Amino acid sequence: MSTFQTHNFSGQKALIRVDFNVPLNDQYQITDDTRMRAAVPTIRKVLGDGGSVILMSHLGRPKEGPSEKFSLRHLVPHLSELLGQPVKFADDCIGDSAVEAAKTLKAGEVLLLENLRFYKQEEKGDPGFAEKLAGLGDVYVNDAFGTAHRAHASTAVIARYFPGDRKMFGLLMEAEVTNAEKVLHDAARPFTAILGGAKVSDKIEIIKNLMERADHIIIGGGMTYTFLKAMGREIGNSLCEDDKLDLAQSLMDQAREKGVEILIPEDSVIADKFAEDAQTQVVSNDHIPGGWMGLDIADKTIARFEGVIRASKTILWNGPMGVFEMKPFQKGTRSVANAVAAATAAGAFSLVGGGDSVAAVNQFGLAEKVSYVSTGGGAMLEYFEGKELPGIAAIKG
Repeated sequence: MSTFQTHNFSGQKALIRVDFNVPLNDQYQITDDTRMRAAVPTIRKVLGDGGSVILMSHLGRPKEGPSEKFSLRHLVPHLSELLGQPVKFADDCIGDSAVEAAKTLKAGEVLLLENLRFYKQEEKGDPGFAEKLAGLGDVYVNDAFGTAHRAHASTAVIARYFPGDRKMFGLLMEAEVTNAEKVLHDAARPFTAILGGAKVSDKIEIIKNLMERADHIIIGGGMTYTFLKAMGREIGNSLCEDDKLDLAQSLMDQAREKGVEILIPEDSVIADKFAEDAQTQVVSNDHIPGGWMGLDIADKTIARFEGVIRASKTILWNGPMGVFEMKPFQKGTRSVANAVAAATAAGAFSLVGGGDSVAAVNQFGLAEKVSYVSTGGGAMLEYFEGKELPGIAAIKG
């Protein structure tokens, strides 16, 4: 792991890659500042040592260079509020204004650079662009786990311009990696993975990798119905990847061979349309009538899943059990969230990651009742698929 905790930043300019890719409304107001708050402890440590901070991030997917919609300028007032001090802003990230602002930055001050993706070179991983960024600071700190799976200039390439003792993970990145490693390589048994979401194709690699580690793999969400159809069940109008039926069957066969229990929902809350005001009923998953679609797990499944989760010592949760954004279809996800919280209270280690799962624990007020909530959706998924993440590899060497 990195030397961030023991490094003394006194008199140094720390160039910190953060993930400030936060949602903004039409008035450019931040609607969820989770990612910004997550970076505060790292920034405070540098300032507390007597160093200065230069922050760099992307925001959204600007197509044609600079645009008001994606300017990081909109984040300055709230960031100043979070840090309790004024934050300076450079209207570029590598141009003269950025160079000058970085050069004149004093100890204890914070500078935010303009959106990195206003330059195409960022996503291309351009070495020249990375070198210009590197020239702004004395030390490189990567605290952006959410972008660690991208080999971009500011997340991976930049590290080559700093010696080993001048490149490190920030506190957030350290926590993400430590907690993910705990689940992947040091899990107390029984270990249960809860996987939801729409498509089996999105979760193939993670299911395969977890089969080598987990005792139970709980399946929920839209991908349930691809597994059910592979088992020969009638699924009505439920979501299904017809080209993945053989794969679903193969995954179930592999699990059986390895002694891993895959739990497929037994019953569903079904609806006659994908809408909050739909007609609903609860049916066994043996036969979902034509014209109806499964949008949540129902009571028998909830009871079975709760029993397995509460008996677990390690829990990984990635993906909801149903369309929890609509009230009639949120009971399954809420019940699983409560079971994870109860298991955690009883001593289990629980890691929740992936945008929808994180949104669910936040919506149900349970974020403080699980062991760790990951900030990285795609990055976390790739980590649990067993892939090496460029942003992590660049620091570890």
